[in-house]
Amino acid sequence: MDFDKVTERSSKYSDLEKKSVAELLQIINAEDQSVPAAVAKALPQIEKVVEQIVTSLKNGGRLFYIGAGTSGRLGIVDASECPPTFGVPFDLVNGIIAGGDQAIRRAVENAEDNTSQAWIDLQQEGAKPGDVVVGIAASGTTPYVIAGLKTAAENALITACITCNAGSPLARAAQFPIEVVVGPEVVTGSSRMKAGTAQKLVLNMLSTTSMIQLGRVRGNKMVDMQLSNDKLVDRGTKMIVEETGISYDEAKDLLLTKGSVRKAVDYTKENGSK
Repeated sequence: MDFDKVTERSSKYSDLEKKSVAELLQIINAEDQSVPAAVAKALPQIEKVVEQIVTSLKNGGRLFYIGAGTSGRLGIVDASECPPTFGVPFDLVNGIIAGGDQAIRRAVENAEDNTSQAWIDLQQEGAKPGDVVVGIAASGTTPYVIAGLKTAAENALITACITCNAGSPLARAAQFPIEVVVGPEVVTGSSRMKAGTAQKLVLNMLSTTSMIQLGRVRGNKMVDMQLSNDKLVDRGTKMIVEETGISYDEAKDLLLTKGSVRKAVDYTKENGSK
């Protein structure tokens, strides 16, 4: 490789097996504290990707995350939480992992080395020109992700990436790279640790900022969240009470009738209390 693969550098710590539980926890915690600072350095890159996502989604496009192993699982987590949090269609934000859904729980042998499958997977999900594909790979060298981005770009999709090595093949393949260099892991090469944390923080930023820009948050409230359990119904009811001043019981009845915090609040403001 013609770049410094920081994620594979030897750990700063040795003889880990000889350390106490308290020492190990202190080491891991100390290393974790460096991650937000590394993400902060990448904010200009993250901003460019958010702008692309927002523009695409406003124009009827969709967002796809592709990755292998930990990176793929993190993309699936972020994608799967967008519908309940923001009330968007389940297929607006999509997570795709090398090896298919079975790889969410167990590693699929050689899946990340397949250079043709990512584009097949994207096509099966209906990816089209103007959609955004974000490739996620801590190393920046995962063949499945790199090839997927290259083919996506050739087919007029917008490509971005999240990686933890600067100047990687993945970053060079992406139109809008995000490089968060967090340094060596406590356990050498275990990029599910700091690198995984960095990827999760960036994914939070991409989806949450995009949804706010698309009007899916009002004030600081998840006014379009899905009412999928009693806890969320209670939370939504309290949002309505706070926003309108009506009673809890009236707010809950209105929430269940209208189906969302947004609709209940708008109804109350337009028509007043019952």
